[in-house]
This record gives sequence, structure tokens and C-alpha cells, in this order.
Amino acid sequence: MAKLSSVARQKRREKLVAKYAAIRKELIEKGDMDAVRLLPRDSNPTRLHNRCFQTGRSRGYFRKFGLGRMAFRKLAHEGKIPGLTKASW
Repeated sequence: MAKLSSVARQKRREKLVAKYAAIRKELIEKGDMDAVRLLPRDSNPTRLHNRCFQTGRSRGYFRKFGLGRMAFRKLAHEGKIPGLTKASW
């Protein structure tokens, strides 16, 4: 499990990105980069990072499933991911 502060920080960033998305887009279209620089740093979407929705882990993330590698493996072994089978050759 990731630190709760890291998960909370990520959620705060997601809210800021959503809040300032329209303003940021409008300013970029105008070409007013000085005004864009005055927006909060965490409102920039490049500061977001994918996290496992179960554990909050940021590394080893599978985009297709929204899970970290360990949570993915656990659910796969339990047969809870539809269409996924364990390879054997």
C-alpha cells in the first residue's frame, strides 16, 4: 500500500487539473504564456501520475486494467479479471 499522503496529493492534483483545464486551454490558445505560468503548478496535467486504484502504487501500473502489478497478479490468480488466463507452454 502506498503512503496515504501520496495518494491524497495525487487526488488533490487531479481536482486542480480539472478546475483549471478550461482556463489553461483558453490561455494557451491566446498564446499568453505569462498568465499560464501564474497558474498553480499542480494544475498542470503533466504532474499527474497513474496509480493503482486498489493499492495506490505508482510503479508497475497496467493502464488497460488500472491496477498495479501485484494487485493485477492477485486478481488474475483468483480469476476475477474476465478473459484473462494463466499462460502455460
